[in-house]
Amino acid sequence: AAEEAAVRAQAETVRRLKQDKADPDEIAKEVSKLLEMKAQLGADEGKHKFVLKTPKGTRDFGPREMAIRERAFKAIISCFKRHGAEVIDTPVFELKETLTGKYGEDSKLIYDLKDQGGELLSLRYDLTVPFARYLAMNKITNIKRYHIAKVYRRDNPAMTRGRYREFYQCDFDIAGQFDPMIPDAECLKIVHEILSDLQLGDFVIKVNDRRILDGMFAVCGVPDSKFRTICSSVDKLDKMPWEEVRSEMVGEKGLSPEAADRIGEYVQLHGGLDLIERLLQDPKLSQNKLAKEGLGDMKLLFEYLTLFGITGKISFDLSLARGLDYYTGVIFEAVLLQQENEHVEEPVSVGSVAGGGRYDGLVGMFDPKGRKVPCVGVSIGIERIFSILEQRLEASEEKVRTTETQVLVASAQKKLLEERLKLISELWDAGIKAEMLYKKNPKLLNQLQYCEDTGIPLVAIVGEQELKDGVVKLRIVATREEVNVRRESLVEEIRIRTSQC
Repeated sequence: AAEEAAVRAQAETVRRLKQDKADPDEIAKEVSKLLEMKAQLGADEGKHKFVLKTPKGTRDFGPREMAIRERAFKAIISCFKRHGAEVIDTPVFELKETLTGKYGEDSKLIYDLKDQGGELLSLRYDLTVPFARYLAMNKITNIKRYHIAKVYRRDNPAMTRGRYREFYQCDFDIAGQFDPMIPDAECLKIVHEILSDLQLGDFVIKVNDRRILDGMFAVCGVPDSKFRTICSSVDKLDKMPWEEVRSEMVGEKGLSPEAADRIGEYVQLHGGLDLIERLLQDPKLSQNKLAKEGLGDMKLLFEYLTLFGITGKISFDLSLARGLDYYTGVIFEAVLLQQENEHVEEPVSVGSVAGGGRYDGLVGMFDPKGRKVPCVGVSIGIERIFSILEQRLEASEEKVRTTETQVLVASAQKKLLEERLKLISELWDAGIKAEMLYKKNPKLLNQLQYCEDTGIPLVAIVGEQELKDGVVKLRIVATREEVNVRRESLVEEIRIRTSQC
């Protein structure tokens, strides 16, 4: 403020001198002083206002990180395509009313945008609600699709654990009226394939059913109005001990201690087909219509998973609740396990890397006539997976290639820039990934060193003798072996050699 006042005073001095028709040299001196003061003020303002950082809960990804991400995306997309999925995309923002009331207690994490042209908009929170809106809007009743895109949550970020405010989701969903549990089993098979392919370590896929949970709440004496809020408490059992979850139910959510204790008897159970059979005989649960339906379907699901040969990694877990409001049937979550040391028999969880379930009512919420389209889907927690892959590569110090260049076009003597440009153009036109150094006369040693540094496997060297003979010297960087290749055979030779890399 003081600097600004000084500038204003100096401007007034200049104005007055001009008005009084003072000596031109004096006016010039004062104008120069004014310009200097203004420049200084501008520089100071710039220092205070400009901060070089990414917004909270976001990050940049350099070439090395992007190479790791692309590798993971490739594995995931190839799995989705192997299972016959089509790909779609939707806008990054939706009408606010589209997202409202679909996420339960997590709705507070939705990013609202300022009013733009008379529409209240919000950034998408996940890819499932936009998918349901897309189905209803286009009257689609049958589709198998995948969608990989960024979503936004006004969350407290924990970036070391792969928890951001802007992040990718990789979703696979099957929509349509089919026989029970066949698409659901395929979703679990997909999770199993992806986690096995990415070699992240040991994992378990926990499964449960919203109907079993709701039936269990009913027989334990939870009032209907408290089902969803108690469900979100149960969902915390993977992070909190039962005692803390129980005190939240009773102390914060007003559940009776007796009902909480009855819930505790069930939610600490996990197993396989044997547990399902046992619960089907449970005197209380077997009398509840919803729970009986859910257990019947769970039994069928396990039969299909047995045929797929993956039940070794599947656990029927009554504590799994998944907080989102839109689930109606089977729910599942894949968790990575980590053996802390050899004395620990039970592996500990290091966090969820995939989740999903059945949501038969969501599309109907958008359809004017309330027509339902049954859906089941899975979302791969790609950011958590990236964090693990990055940490692993950091620890192994493995060199990550950030380009896919197959060959560097190099020259052995001076004044061969034109020949390099001609050759590299031929290679590009033939679909070969090629580079050259942007110098007229680069030293051969520098060109070879560039290949070593970036992992380029081949060097195509043009020299005066090679040009006379109609050949190109092809150097294999790893072995330093050199072979002369006819110019017309070069493309084929590069393809053969790089397919072996």
